[in-house]
Amino acid sequence: MSALDEIDRALVRALAEDALASAGALGRQLGLSQPACWRRIRRLRAQGVFRAVRLDVDAAALGFGVTVFLGVKLATKGRVSLEDFERAVSAIPEVQTVEHVLGLYDYRLRVVARDISDFERVLRRRIMTLPGVGNIDANVLLSEERRAGPI
Repeated sequence: MSALDEIDRALVRALAEDALASAGALGRQLGLSQPACWRRIRRLRAQGVFRAVRLDVDAAALGFGVTVFLGVKLATKGRVSLEDFERAVSAIPEVQTVEHVLGLYDYRLRVVARDISDFERVLRRRIMTLPGVGNIDANVLLSEERRAGPI
C-alpha cells in the first residue's frame, strides 16, 4: 500500500463526514477535478483504506432508547472457545458490536434496548445464558459525542 498524501487524508476525512458525497463535490472542496477525485477514491478503496460504507442510524428514532456497554469476562477459558462465544453473541440482534479486548474483561458489547426493562430481558434471557459467560459489568450510555479520529 502506498503512503497517503495530504489530499488523500483530506478526502478520507470528507468521506468520513459524508460517505455519499459525490466525487464532483469532493473535488471542488479539495481543488481536484471530478475524474481525479474519483480515481483517488477508487485507489483508496482498492488499497483497503475503506472497509465498508455504513449508515449512522439513530437508534432512539427506531424505538431503542437505551444503550448499554457490557464488559464480559468468560468464566472458563479452554472449555468454551472464543469462537463459540463470538458466534453465539453475534446472533443476538440487540448486540450491535462485539469487541475482543485486553484488560479486565474479555469482551466489550454494545447493546441496544427499548427501555431498561427490555434491556433486563435481553441480559437475563440471552446474554447471561451464553456459553462461558462469567462476570458481567454494565455501563448505561448517557450521551454520545462523535470526535473526528486522527485521519
